[in-house]
Amino acid sequence: MKKKHKVLYIVRHGKSNWDYDNIADIDRPLKSKGIKGAYETARNIKLKSNIPDLIISSPANRALHTALIFTRVFGLSAGKIRIDEGLYESCVSYCLEKIRETDEAITTLMIFGHNPDFTDLANQFLTETISNLPTAGTVRLEFSADTWKNVDRSNLTKHTFIFPVKENGNY
Repeated sequence: MKKKHKVLYIVRHGKSNWDYDNIADIDRPLKSKGIKGAYETARNIKLKSNIPDLIISSPANRALHTALIFTRVFGLSAGKIRIDEGLYESCVSYCLEKIRETDEAITTLMIFGHNPDFTDLANQFLTETISNLPTAGTVRLEFSADTWKNVDRSNLTKHTFIFPVKENGNY
C-alpha cells in the first residue's frame, strides 16, 4: 500500500560570491556567508524533519555546493544527489514537471535551485504567497497525496519555512 503522504523541500542555493570577474554565471561559488547559511538551514532541517530520499540539484556551482553541504549534515552520500541540467535556467513549469515525474517510492524530495523560479515554485503550492525565498532558505511542504503527480495546493496539509538567521537585515 502506498503512503498517502509526500514531502517536498524547495531550497534556494546559499549566498553567492560576485567577487570574481570573467567567470560564467553557472560557475559562481558561494560566499563564506552562503556556506554558513547552508549549514545552519541543513542543521535545522535535520533537527526538526525527515531526511530526503532523493535530492535533485541545479548543476550551478552555488546550488550544487549547497546540496553537498546538506548531504554532509544529513550524513548522506553525495551519490544521493541527482544533477538536473534543466534546473539551472528553468521555469516553474519545468520544476513542476520534474517533481511530478518523481518515482512514487520516494516519499521525501529535496530540490536545489535559483530565484525567481524557486519563489514562484513555492507560491504554486502556498495559500499565502511569499515575496522572496531567501538564499539558503527552504520551504517544506507536506501533502496528503499518494503520488507526486497529485501534489498541489488543494492537498497541502502543512508548510514550514526554514531560513538562516538574518545578519544586518539580510539573509
